[in-house]
Amino acid sequence: MAIVLASILAIYLALVGFLYAAQGPIIYPAPRTIGPAAGGFEEIVYRTSDGLDLRAGYRAAKSGYPTIVYFHGNGADWVSSVVATDRLVPEGYGVLAAEYRGYRGNLGTPSEEGLYRDGRAAIAFLAERDVSANDLVIIGNSIGSGVAVQMASETEPAALVLISPFASLTGLAAEKLRWLPTGLLLRDRYENVQKLRTINAPTLLLHGDADSLIPHRHALMLAEANPRAELRIFPGVGHDLAWHETAEEAVLEFLAQRIEKDESE
Repeated sequence: MAIVLASILAIYLALVGFLYAAQGPIIYPAPRTIGPAAGGFEEIVYRTSDGLDLRAGYRAAKSGYPTIVYFHGNGADWVSSVVATDRLVPEGYGVLAAEYRGYRGNLGTPSEEGLYRDGRAAIAFLAERDVSANDLVIIGNSIGSGVAVQMASETEPAALVLISPFASLTGLAAEKLRWLPTGLLLRDRYENVQKLRTINAPTLLLHGDADSLIPHRHALMLAEANPRAELRIFPGVGHDLAWHETAEEAVLEFLAQRIEKDESE
């Protein structure tokens, strides 16, 4: 019996060690293939504070309209952000489809702090083009919700939109891997629920109630943390909510009600 228990313990510890070492590629499964850039978007480069040059996509706003900074999910790249904003661009909104280190040929290894640096560099790129923080709409999808919340906590954007967000990565991992000490293992935590309490920007939370990757109760927890936030739950929609036309329509409606656009020209 002692030998059996020792073997089980050894296997368990080996698995824990493997997951600890492999958590980077698990959390950030960057696509291996690189498709063509999106039409109508300029491929731009901006530098992070730790010296990485990141390629991303940009389309300037119509005069008087805000610019969306879009942080995509962990299994996509910036071109997916273009698809997720194709109803917003014709309205006049600009889009900076932000990109991460280690994605779409960019150098570097993704991490929570690394993605925060990448987000700051994206916002700094816009500041150099005279797009101020209060002319920004920050949108984050899935893992991008973590970057979006952090950026909104550091700036004062015109609005914040979170699509299929998690309350925290630690909480999500604990739900998925109940038999592992995820609180001790995780290097990246993305504690959205704590940060959202301090954000004053108008906030929209969108989630599908058929999302099996990030259950929609995470959006409910975020809404509870910030009662000023507007919450929309989409029946029967999964984790692909960001690419549903109804989600973009919800964003358009929300922004139309809360964002003042200077249409003097």
